[in-house]
Amino acid sequence: MKKLKIFFSFILAFTIFACDNNDDINSDDITGTYIGNITSDAAYKSNTNKSINTATAIVRKVGDKIELHCFDENFDETVMLDTYHYNDSIMVCLTGNDFRNMYGHMMGQGHMNGNMHNSSSEWMQHLNNEHEDSDEHFGGFDMQNRSFKYTFRMSNGDFHFQGTKD
Repeated sequence: MKKLKIFFSFILAFTIFACDNNDDINSDDITGTYIGNITSDAAYKSNTNKSINTATAIVRKVGDKIELHCFDENFDETVMLDTYHYNDSIMVCLTGNDFRNMYGHMMGQGHMNGNMHNSSSEWMQHLNNEHEDSDEHFGGFDMQNRSFKYTFRMSNGDFHFQGTKD
């Protein structure tokens, strides 16, 4: 009988843990300073050594969006991004004119790709409602590791930031 109680206690604990909804991640937890590296494809194209520099990314809330300011001694860029929960991550997507310039339409214009799923994650709903399967996205936050990565698409090449929260 004691083994049966232990077994049922284990099953109950496992069920509660497995059914935990990670959508309650607080997106305010992503704000702050991230220290890491920025690599540049632009430098790689111009010489044989890929450029890797120590960089800082500062993330702050601005209304329901985030402002990402990333910089090092040779790079300084700021973008506004929308955030979407996805399991233990928070994914990001361009917003406003940057969204339109990248994807060819404004957000909310019903540009559905026809692959509607009954997904409860904000990220999957965003992908299904606003994007085609071939659309690219450029980064997100790994909440478990307190890390962030993002690719800046620039006219002279891509710049890839990857860092952890300070």
